[in-house]
Amino acid sequence: MLENLYQIIQKLRAPGGCPWDIKQTPQTLRGALIEETYECIESIDSGDKANIKEELGDLFLLVTMLSYMHEQKGEFSVQDVLGGVEQKLIRRHPHVFDGVTVKDSDEVLENWAKIKVEKEGKAPKNSILDEVSRALPPLDRAFKLQEKAAKSGFDWPSLAGVLCKVEEELDEVKDEIEKRGSQKEPHTELEAELGDLLFAVINLCRYLGVEPSLALQRTNNTFYSRFKYIEKRFKEEGLSMPASSLNDMEKFWNEAKQCLSQKK
Repeated sequence: MLENLYQIIQKLRAPGGCPWDIKQTPQTLRGALIEETYECIESIDSGDKANIKEELGDLFLLVTMLSYMHEQKGEFSVQDVLGGVEQKLIRRHPHVFDGVTVKDSDEVLENWAKIKVEKEGKAPKNSILDEVSRALPPLDRAFKLQEKAAKSGFDWPSLAGVLCKVEEELDEVKDEIEKRGSQKEPHTELEAELGDLLFAVINLCRYLGVEPSLALQRTNNTFYSRFKYIEKRFKEEGLSMPASSLNDMEKFWNEAKQCLSQKK
């Protein structure tokens, strides 16, 4: 199956193939890789097996296409990519392939980190936080940074402390807003306070075992569905959205909440 995909990509990228595919580079496909990953996550959340299958196929396509682009430059081959991950899986799972005994998943992760340094020659990090990629979207990077810090014991002893921190940061945002009065231009202090509030809320998600990016994606989808419902109802009532009152919007929003929740 993978060989067939490889041959199709070869043909698409060959002279006389697809003009669009030929002009793509790893740089131009970065955004598509992120977008397809999130679409795959959305399909998993929906539970639609046909859609999950399709989205996983799109990811296979992008990963194979990206690998083949480097093969065309003579840097490494698609087979090198597959062989590398095969070897890595075997090397980093000695408890499965080499008779090593582990007591739990935490010890698996400890061994994983040691293997990266001792067997793969990767330089140990100056900080455990350096293990978190700087290329991650800010929300995801904040979550991963907090996870790393918590594993070192830098964590709240109880949920009450986490909630208090969120409330504290919200109060600081309110104080900064009061200082600014009616000013609306960019303000670095307010930006900093809002950043602290977001970071505290992300930490609350982590503490409660919720992936913040997935939680936000769920809310985005909910907002999208409800606002579409509002637009539909405005058309049905012959109302113009910019000229209508917020009372109409709120009425239809509450109607959407009830109507859409009943369809789930």
